[in-house]
Amino acid sequence: MSDPKTALGGATYDGLVSIAEAPPTGMITLRADLTAARVKTAVKKLTGLALPGQRQIAAGGDFAVAWMSPDELLILTPYEAAETHRQALEKALKSQHHLAANVSDARALFTLTGARAREVLAKLTPADLSPAAFPQGELRRTRIAQVAAAFWQSAPDEISLICFRSQAPYIFALLKNAARPGSEVNYP
Repeated sequence: MSDPKTALGGATYDGLVSIAEAPPTGMITLRADLTAARVKTAVKKLTGLALPGQRQIAAGGDFAVAWMSPDELLILTPYEAAETHRQALEKALKSQHHLAANVSDARALFTLTGARAREVLAKLTPADLSPAAFPQGELRRTRIAQVAAAFWQSAPDEISLICFRSQAPYIFALLKNAARPGSEVNYP
């Protein structure tokens, strides 16, 4: 197996916030009936986490489980374990209608760290990022300028953002521009 490479080689930028491309991260898309007991059991057995509610993300240990749509979850796991975890889901859901795909190499993950993380991201998305509308544990699937992305507040002053790998250079450039010193807008 070759060494995994991120889209931008671990690019970073320091401005109003610190922006960093995360190291290779395992990501499994699971499409299934999320109300089915077998699906809930399989995800809980694998991750130790209950399925999150609508527009939520649950995290603990080496895993995060993100609600992406009424029939889709994104499971984050260590990169090197993603395929093994996907196979475990396949086995647990063998007779359950589902699709489990390892999308680790098709996505890029960024973190924005700093007190102005909401402000930087709010310049680029139509989503309401006020603390009341976007608390920790809340996930948004929306647009960042012209591309689709998902993001959540992963810590008090940290936002994690996922996009397609092919769009990582564009997203990184947008984030760097929005985080330029002197561009503060004093968003709540």
